[in-house]
Amino acid sequence: MTRSLAITRLRLTDFRNYSRAELALDARPVALAGPNGAGKTNLLEAVSMLSPGRGLRRAKLDSLRRAENGETAPAWGVAATIARAGETHEITTGVAPEAPNRRIVKIDGTNAPASDLTALIPMVWLTPAQDRLFMGPPGDRRRFLDRLTLAAAPDHARNASIYEKAMRERQRLLDDNVFDPSWLGALEARMAESGAAMAAARARTLSRLAEQIAASPDTAFPTARLALDGALEEAALGGETHETIGERFAGRLAEARSRDAAAGRALSGPHRSDLRVTHREKDAPAAQCSTGEQKALLTGLILAQARALAADHGIGPIVLLDEAAAHLDPDRRAALIAELNDLGAQAWLTGVESRLFEAFTTDAQMFRVETGEITPG
Repeated sequence: MTRSLAITRLRLTDFRNYSRAELALDARPVALAGPNGAGKTNLLEAVSMLSPGRGLRRAKLDSLRRAENGETAPAWGVAATIARAGETHEITTGVAPEAPNRRIVKIDGTNAPASDLTALIPMVWLTPAQDRLFMGPPGDRRRFLDRLTLAAAPDHARNASIYEKAMRERQRLLDDNVFDPSWLGALEARMAESGAAMAAARARTLSRLAEQIAASPDTAFPTARLALDGALEEAALGGETHETIGERFAGRLAEARSRDAAAGRALSGPHRSDLRVTHREKDAPAAQCSTGEQKALLTGLILAQARALAADHGIGPIVLLDEAAAHLDPDRRAALIAELNDLGAQAWLTGVESRLFEAFTTDAQMFRVETGEITPG
């Protein structure tokens, strides 16, 4: 088993509860054990900031600065050395004191857009906040799917931003009773173009996940059947072209102006779509499954995404699993670790007790985390 992507050095400066921290690593999985509140999740969050977006907690950038005794650090930084397919890269990210809400990313010393991180260091994660994903509102599942989509389609975030901005501007006109056909038409064309691109990217992600799930029938995790509730995504899955989907959506938006004005929001579009997950063996919606089954389904989806990224990039991604092992029975815990090893991924796992990682035997780097202090062992 070859691990061709790994973080070999991680340095934190004034990040969350860490004033300074540094880890020297090899390519093996990283296991972090320690009591609740010690800073294990903060370490995973720091790693997640090496990808586009706001990290695994979706936190505001200025909230990541270390705060102690009523004082807040002026800035924060995360730096990492990445070993990738025989090459070494340096990534730094953080904020400056004069702009604590603007993220800076540098790759090998050169300023870069955060979207460039997607191809350099593909990454997936699972956190306790996602445990109620199937029971929660559709927006939670959209964000989950969009995060998976972003890992394979760096333009997805930009398309979503364009769509949401145009949608807000359109609604502002409708709220003000401004029914200028040229103005509205231009905004709706922008929504249609970006919305069709979003739907196509989501559909590709769903198809790739389904392929990976079908290719691993003997996994210890329950098999998920996936579907998308959303006219644009359903059309994309049905093979319709981007242009056809966009043109039809633009026409529907034009027809819905009065309705959307009365409702105070756009009632159709990719911002209303939902991810449907079914436990295949039980033929039951995920929301109706037990808590343990839901956790296992979610873990299986993350592993399928990791396999898809490995197939697309030719390297196993970085996998962040926060408290994932604690909620699995011993057999599934061992199966999880076996799948991570087979994948060749550098996985980062957290848990209160070191025994949760026994299935790694010697094939893991063990660290103890105690109130912002990290020690090997």
